[in-house]
Amino acid sequence: MFKAKSGLVWLWLTVILLIADQVSKIMISTQMKLYESIELLPVFNITYVHNYGAAFSFLTDAGGWQRWFFSIIAISISALLLWWLKKLPANNKILGSAYALVLAGALGNLYDRLSYGYVIDFLHVYYKTWDFPVFNIADSAICIGAGLLLIDAFLEEKVKSVNEQKKEGTE
Repeated sequence: MFKAKSGLVWLWLTVILLIADQVSKIMISTQMKLYESIELLPVFNITYVHNYGAAFSFLTDAGGWQRWFFSIIAISISALLLWWLKKLPANNKILGSAYALVLAGALGNLYDRLSYGYVIDFLHVYYKTWDFPVFNIADSAICIGAGLLLIDAFLEEKVKSVNEQKKEGTE
């Protein structure tokens, strides 16, 4: 099914994060009451919430259509990421990891939307009066994956620039 030389070998990372995301959400939703909060550090709580929208609760009060809209986006992005992974050389560690992480996050939150109609969030970072929106492992995977995409783009640009300088030096 998978070509050993393709980026699909990075799907192990997707599977591990998807399992961690879903197990953590099951543990939170079965062991805590909605909106219950447990302080772990002076700047970090486990706070169980339902997010009917997207990042930062975007479109949370849109009336329900957003569930299907965000699900279609997640399915489309997941298909595209799988296609990119298939085309990617297996030895491209940064890009392979980035795609695998974003895929895990998209699938983790997609599962929640399709199963419950909302995403289970529980990681709450804050400082004094500043509150970061509550998020989950899937969201973290997407953010880390996006960061790796940026790193890959900068590294690619740097390599391109060095190659152009070498080319100009030989002419």
